[in-house]
Amino acid sequence: MNPLADISLTFSPASLRILNFCLAFIMFGVALSISPRHFRALLSQPGSILTGVFSQLVLLPALTFLLVLILRPPPGIALGMFLVAACPGGNVSNYFSLLGKANVALSVSLTAFSTLASVVCTPFLFRFWGNLYGPTATLLQRIDISFLDVLLQILLILTLPVALGLLTASLFPKLTDRIARPIRHLSFLMLLGFIAIAFYANAKQFVMYIHLVLGLVFFHNTSALASGYFLARGLGQSIENSRSIAFETGIQNSGLGLILIFTFFGGHGGMALVAAWWGIWHIIAGVALVRLFSYQGKRGILTLQEAEV
Repeated sequence: MNPLADISLTFSPASLRILNFCLAFIMFGVALSISPRHFRALLSQPGSILTGVFSQLVLLPALTFLLVLILRPPPGIALGMFLVAACPGGNVSNYFSLLGKANVALSVSLTAFSTLASVVCTPFLFRFWGNLYGPTATLLQRIDISFLDVLLQILLILTLPVALGLLTASLFPKLTDRIARPIRHLSFLMLLGFIAIAFYANAKQFVMYIHLVLGLVFFHNTSALASGYFLARGLGQSIENSRSIAFETGIQNSGLGLILIFTFFGGHGGMALVAAWWGIWHIIAGVALVRLFSYQGKRGILTLQEAEV
């Protein structure tokens, strides 16, 4: 018997509106840091961009499908894994690229592209991979959500704030220089605060069922980070580019996933647990990866100094 079949997390309409605002505000802040040079980078670095896009839109969903086939989680949890994999890259990946001595311009470019593309790609990838696995296909048929409704929701909370941010940066560059960084910091703190409050409101359910997704999210996220990095290295990308692609593959916009879960799936327990724990875990994993990359950089410097001696 599936212990999560009849479980849903508490999330009022007012809370959902606040989460929508938080995510829209975050995407507005991300867009303030995007300049025309980032879009020109899409043309000047075709190899790295194509590698990053392939890693996000093809490799990660396919890897998720493989993990689901091997681990056979309950349908709701599997559907949550497919949804997280279909979401665009999270903006915190840009911070990790900066701290991890990666290619920040590439990271921002990939985040911008995946965010804009998510209007079509997120609902398509979610339906495509979800329907390939029998138990999740059955669950999707019972829920029967509209592709157009999901597309419209993503357009409102991601694409429009990004467009507004790009317009603000273009029309008011001096104002943008003053407010971009404070808005990024404020929006990130807002999201963390909201997650903490939502966690407190559903603490009992988390304590009872979080063990069902701890290992799954760990393997899922670790596989995403590792596959992005080694794919890029295997295709001849630089260490800096490979680090950025790793972050972009493993740091997903789980906030969007939560909004879609509470809007279209009634806060389904398995899906919500995956998206909520991914949102917490990928920050922990990102910090750990930054530390690893920093250690590798120091070891490289020491080795170079030893060779010179």
